[in-house]
Amino acid sequence: MISFKQLPIEAKAAVAAGVVFFSMMLSRSYLAEKLDFRMRHWLLRLQMALFANTLMLMGSLHVWRSTVTTFTRSSAANSFCFMLWKIAVFMFLALAHSSFFTLLFLVAEEPYFFSLAAYTCLGAYIILIFFLFTLGSVEQAYKFLAGRGAKAGTGNKNRTALKPVLAVLLTVVLTVVGLLNASQPPTVNSVEIPVHKLPSTMNNLKVVLLSDIHLGPTVGKTKLAMIVRMVKALKPDITVIVGDLSDAEAKIIQPAVEPLGELDSPLGTYFVTGNHEYYTSDVSNWFELLKSFNIQPLHNENVKIVSPKSTSDWFCLAGVDDIEADVLRYSGHGMDLKKALRGCSSEHAIVLLAHQPIAAKWALQERPDINLILSGHTHGGQIFPLNAGAYLLNPFFVGLYQVGQNTFVYVSPGTMYYGIPMRLGSRAEITEIILHSP
Repeated sequence: MISFKQLPIEAKAAVAAGVVFFSMMLSRSYLAEKLDFRMRHWLLRLQMALFANTLMLMGSLHVWRSTVTTFTRSSAANSFCFMLWKIAVFMFLALAHSSFFTLLFLVAEEPYFFSLAAYTCLGAYIILIFFLFTLGSVEQAYKFLAGRGAKAGTGNKNRTALKPVLAVLLTVVLTVVGLLNASQPPTVNSVEIPVHKLPSTMNNLKVVLLSDIHLGPTVGKTKLAMIVRMVKALKPDITVIVGDLSDAEAKIIQPAVEPLGELDSPLGTYFVTGNHEYYTSDVSNWFELLKSFNIQPLHNENVKIVSPKSTSDWFCLAGVDDIEADVLRYSGHGMDLKKALRGCSSEHAIVLLAHQPIAAKWALQERPDINLILSGHTHGGQIFPLNAGAYLLNPFFVGLYQVGQNTFVYVSPGTMYYGIPMRLGSRAEITEIILHSP
């Protein structure tokens, strides 16, 4: 029987990842009621960082072997430039691994340069792994189809060396493009949506949708202030924030949130939780902070949005807690559609705020009379190649969907980004939604 010491390092990393994952499940199941919120927050964050790092270790070993070990037998292996290259690769991998720990130690009013560098390396790491795997698969397929799998020669050696060089070049180019794309202000996307049973006095009502701002290690006060200025310029009747506003505790990042106090939509500003609010384990304090800025959380509840032209005309705006609250067993929280829609009948238009598209799907299965659901969460995949995974894992990916005759779902690609300050194959967005009565 093979002992643990005899296992290759990739297998050891896989075992370590399994142990950390098991500890996460154990914590959720048996320690949830025994630990206070703050301790649960730190434990969960630490476990997630360790789990991600153990998984990444397998990829990092592959990156090192592909970009360093491959060239150790070349004539340049003993050169000063190759030594600098090894240091650069090591620092790149170290920064990528450290990114997950910045949530624990480096969150402030404005991002630290180290956090920006670490998350940039994490984004480049994901892209590099993809290209190394893809090019390696293409190489193996070529060998198989050409019937040269058993042959070794200069041509094979050249192709082996070409693979990591090409992967690194593609990664550098896409990383730069992604950074430039994400550094631009969010685009303003105007969408017109017919809402069944919306009163005629509320025709052309303007709703501005924000989602996934992710205040934290790489998004701070300056970017939030820019978003608020853009929202005010649109002069919305209603502003809604559909979750993942922050990745940190309210007290730690409170100075960065202050620009939200400048939002002054005449019919109100509303907020529902996303999964990342529950990762902070600080939802109650976030609710109080947002209320101080005149932003109303919709905690499985609804409000009547009354027409400025006629007090007898109104529609129901409801919001549900994010479904991650149930997974984390967050006391007093969890998606409760019946409670959220209490008093909302099909005689009036119903608009629902639900962070995750899967929650939107569940809501429509239970209440098909909902006219419009506003969601976020997917980020449009944020960066290539994660776009494909986000598309496959969500029933609604990004943009406007019509479900049935009188129901629409709109999924925002996110107003900023999570962690990695890059956008590839997606664009940050502030959505201006114009509601039309039939």
